[in-house]
Amino acid sequence: MRFHITQLTTYHPQLNPPRDVYFQEILKEVALGEELGFECFWLTEHHFIPYGGLIPNPAVMLAAVGARTSRMHLGSAISILPIHHPVRVAEDYAMVDVVSGGRLEFGMGRGNALPEYGVFGVKPEESRSRFEEAADVIVKAWANERFSHEGSHWQFADLTLYPQPVQRPHPPIWVAGTSTDTMRWAGLRGYNIMTVPHPFPPERIQPTVDAWREGLREAGHDPAGLHNMSHIRVWVDEDEERAREVAQAGIKRYEEVSRGRVPLGGVIYSPAEYDWEEMRAQGRNIYGTPDQVIAGIHAAARNYGTDILGAQFNYGGISHEAAIKAMRLFAKEVMPAFR
Repeated sequence: MRFHITQLTTYHPQLNPPRDVYFQEILKEVALGEELGFECFWLTEHHFIPYGGLIPNPAVMLAAVGARTSRMHLGSAISILPIHHPVRVAEDYAMVDVVSGGRLEFGMGRGNALPEYGVFGVKPEESRSRFEEAADVIVKAWANERFSHEGSHWQFADLTLYPQPVQRPHPPIWVAGTSTDTMRWAGLRGYNIMTVPHPFPPERIQPTVDAWREGLREAGHDPAGLHNMSHIRVWVDEDEERAREVAQAGIKRYEEVSRGRVPLGGVIYSPAEYDWEEMRAQGRNIYGTPDQVIAGIHAAARNYGTDILGAQFNYGGISHEAAIKAMRLFAKEVMPAFR
């Protein structure tokens, strides 16, 4: 098991500080994460709502992260490819790779909020074709000195991308998805995957992870060199009851913000529908004492095929000071159990 940090902003103005201060707190948590041994920091992309919408372009924030770190990798979780021009995405993230000295991890997907498609003038029914075509364009742009493309959605001839990414032929690529088709597509191309356990029970996600592995084998890729990173809300405290109180309050507020979006696909759970103990036992939310968190990570690995934990500590209005304390305890008492 390896350890990353994932940040999906769930901004609560009544609990979080002004936005400029909030951003600085995130950057301080990133710097601490590098110090504590977390290998990568991931930022999500959303638009127009408090659920992730404070960071509509992760590339901008990742450039700031790169300036404050020297070893930690920088990830997009995800770039919503269907709503963007792929050449612009390739340019933005190539810059992140260059300014960070070759530390980009490029995550991509179709997104999960319907209004984003409407505002950007994209038909939701075209999401898969646009996603797959955009992914091909980006890889060609990064891997070739000059390239052309003649597709259903985009056409251009004899382009050179500036700057080219440092990592050759391109940075590591990750795909987020909830369907067997998307995950098999990722496997056939030799890409890593990202999963989000909290909205779905294991029996819903396991077939998609299996489809990814089948795609890897079919295309001759070595599964040992590729990864499934799961984004999971985490909390750790020496006191079990205090951990439960902080984590459940944060999760409830996270879900309240999440309900402000109209889903493109999938489900939005209400905390009232939670079987809190089952969610915890399955590794869908991980909180408790260090020993309980260790058990929760093992549960996520069993149920979701997780081999990289993308832990989120700052969520649902939890304070920066509390998140820092939990990160330090996690690094001291939890991470060594997996080394």
